[in-house]
Amino acid sequence: MYLMETNIILYGVGGHAKVVLDCIESQNKYKVAKILDDNKNITKFKGRNVYHPEIDEIFTLPIIISIGNNEVRKKISLKHPFKSPIIIHKEAFVSASATIGAGSVIMPKAVVNADSKIGKHCIINTSAVVEHDCEIENYVHISPNATISGNVKIDEGTWIGAGAVAKNNISIGKWATIGAGAVVVKDVPDYAVVVGNPARIIKYNSLDFI
Repeated sequence: MYLMETNIILYGVGGHAKVVLDCIESQNKYKVAKILDDNKNITKFKGRNVYHPEIDEIFTLPIIISIGNNEVRKKISLKHPFKSPIIIHKEAFVSASATIGAGSVIMPKAVVNADSKIGKHCIINTSAVVEHDCEIENYVHISPNATISGNVKIDEGTWIGAGAVAKNNISIGKWATIGAGAVVVKDVPDYAVVVGNPARIIKYNSLDFI
C-alpha cells in the first residue's frame, strides 16, 4: 500500500543537516519540500536550492531544525512559531513506552528504552543510548555513542559529548556541557562544563539569552 509523503521544511544546513536528511529519507514518511538557512551566502545544499526566511514569515509546513547547536535551535524555535514532526531513523530503536517531543531527531542505531521521556527539539545522535526511565528536557543533544544510564535526568539545553557515560540515578543541570568521553558519576550543576573520568568541573557556560 502506497502512503503519501508529508511535505516538511529543513531549517539549517551543514554536516548535521546531512544526517537529519538521511533520517528523513529513511522513513518514506516525509518529503523535504524546502531548505532554509539564515546565512544568505548559502544558496545550495546537497544539490538543492537554499532559501532565506524573513523575520515575520509565517510557515504553513512543519519544520525540522537541522542544527546541532542547542542554543541556536532554541533561538529559532522561539523566533518562528511552527509545528515540528518527530524524526526517527528506521534503524533506531524507540520503546513503545517512551515519549518523544516535537522536533526531536533520533539518529541511526540510537536506543531510547522503556519509559524514558525526550523533550522537544532534542538530538539523540548516532548509536547513543538513553536507558529506561530517563527524563531528557528540551534542546538537549546527546552525541554519538554516549550512554545515559537508567533514571537520569538531564535539564534543558545540555550537551552530552561523544562517548560520554552518565551513571544511573543522577541529575545533570541545564545548559551544561559534558565533554567527550567523560564519565559522570555524580550530579552536575546548571551551566557546568565537566571533563574526565571521573568527570570534574573545569568552568561554567555563560548563556546570556536564557
